[in-house]
Amino acid sequence: MTVYAVGDLQGCLDPLKCLLQRVAFDPARDRLWLVGDLVNRGPQSLETLRFLYAMRDSLVCVLGNHDLHLLAVAHDIERLRKADTLNDILQAPDRNDLLDWLRQQKLMHYDTEREIAMVHAGIPPQWSLKKALKYAGEVEEALRDDARLRPYLDGMYGNEPTKWDKDLKGVTRLRVITNYFTRMRFCKADGTLDLKSKEGLGSAPPGYAPWFSHAERKTRGLKLIFGHWAALEGRCNEPGLFALDTGCVWGNALTLMNVDSGKLHRCDCPENPA
Repeated sequence: MTVYAVGDLQGCLDPLKCLLQRVAFDPARDRLWLVGDLVNRGPQSLETLRFLYAMRDSLVCVLGNHDLHLLAVAHDIERLRKADTLNDILQAPDRNDLLDWLRQQKLMHYDTEREIAMVHAGIPPQWSLKKALKYAGEVEEALRDDARLRPYLDGMYGNEPTKWDKDLKGVTRLRVITNYFTRMRFCKADGTLDLKSKEGLGSAPPGYAPWFSHAERKTRGLKLIFGHWAALEGRCNEPGLFALDTGCVWGNALTLMNVDSGKLHRCDCPENPA
């Protein structure tokens, strides 16, 4: 069995198929890890979800901010935005099957055999691996609970609080956890978030730095796969960290990595006018 991890798809199905064909991926034998943001902005969001759903037993998936946004729109909590390409999913006859599958996915994955983790955006400096898995599980439980799903989706939007506190409760607590796992780029050493800056490493506001660069980071030394930050162009200059969002949806490339060997495969993507 070979395990591959792939960067943010965002509805770019053809490049994914290209890469899977290139490595002779066999869903009966191999496994595909997805760093989240499966849909939105790209041209084939519905087709991408259907393709992944059909091979769901061969996948490990963590959710990204665009996936959570889709769930919120589908439950009439949030409106579609101008750049969204989610209408086909919302109008599809199989939407319920696809969305129910999506809400069962993780916020964080940890492979104990390989000792490697995967998240969409990152893990804040103040959390250990054990705590990160625990807090991710709190959001996963809310997503899978019919009674808690809508309150969670309704309350997950917003940038406040900007810093974790173990005494936070309810939807406020889940919002901060969600922001760390699905939206974080820059933060302070104590985990205080800046969620406005979205460019490359040099664009950090005063007092902030990329989440993975803090010397105090408690998961330093942990091998970690993440996406979300296309401006990094696949580079973060930290040993054991693998940045797989290489901006496919923006006309750059989709990146697939052999998790065991670290070998990278890239497929160029036509620029999406959306």
